[in-house]
Amino acid sequence: MVENFKYQFKKIDTAPVSNEPKKIVATPFAKKLAKQHKVDIKTVNGTGPFGRITPEDVEAAAGITSKKTSSVSNVVSPTPTPTPTPAALKAAATLPPIPGATIVPFTTMQSAVSKNMIESLSVPAFRVGYPVMTDALDALYEKVHFCCKSFICLLLEFWSFNSNVFNNDIRLSPKGVTMTALLAKAAAMALAQHPVVNASCKDGKSFTYNASINIAVAVAINGGLITPVLQNADKLDLYLLSQKWKELVEKARSKQLQPHEYNSGTFTLSNLGMFGVDRFDAILPPGQGAIMAVGASKPTVVTGADGFFSVKSKMLVNVTADHRIVYGADLASFLQTFAKIIQNPESLTL
Repeated sequence: MVENFKYQFKKIDTAPVSNEPKKIVATPFAKKLAKQHKVDIKTVNGTGPFGRITPEDVEAAAGITSKKTSSVSNVVSPTPTPTPTPAALKAAATLPPIPGATIVPFTTMQSAVSKNMIESLSVPAFRVGYPVMTDALDALYEKVHFCCKSFICLLLEFWSFNSNVFNNDIRLSPKGVTMTALLAKAAAMALAQHPVVNASCKDGKSFTYNASINIAVAVAINGGLITPVLQNADKLDLYLLSQKWKELVEKARSKQLQPHEYNSGTFTLSNLGMFGVDRFDAILPPGQGAIMAVGASKPTVVTGADGFFSVKSKMLVNVTADHRIVYGADLASFLQTFAKIIQNPESLTL
């Protein structure tokens, strides 16, 4: 049985097209400009997001050049500044003297220092600081400075007095051992364990492990600075090192140092602590791997391992090193060894 189906088509009424005016989307400033320039904003084509009318669209409809566009078009490329020549730099650096000033030419020593300082600027140096407790060193200094005639020293004095085995220049000093000798000896002992800090780079292509540990110590003299050298400082006992240092200082102040006595250093020690300076950075001398700047030892409140507070003497040392041969870990390890020697100074007297 076949059924007949009737298809009924329902007419769908489409919505009539709205005759309402199109909604204008414009920025408040665009509307203000349109009113100001008497522009029918309905006739303006918006170029902003979703057809939004911008102030530039209104100005374009009014035939006005946009200020933003004109400002960009009027930008003039800056004239490149010419690179100054070395001659120009030299002329700029040579400023006329202040009226009434006195020009003093460098002495021979000052010229040498100036040359070395300029040469030092070409070395890629870095600096590391380290705190060192000095209570034990201070106690040792009090003993060896005022009571240096230990049993061994008395034997040396006896032998030097009764025979010609010892040179007459080697004798006991009533002033005893100096702090400079203690610091130089400690630095030399630490350098013996860290030879890379005692190395040097002179050609920029290789470096040299120096066979000797020669500690140069900066000394201020009239009209300049000089660095007498304690040669083989790690091999001399504390007393002989101190005697040698006193002789070098006397010769430096009387300008009698021989070239090998001031230009053979492999490591330099600069001590401004005696003037109360607590910290400073030293400039690396040419041809050396490192220089140590020693500050003053001052009472400092510290916390012990048990959590209790105490007052101890602390000295800050800063080392400037040539980064081409000495790395941060090398310098840190050297400073740790130096601090251990200072904090346990019995080995300095051996």
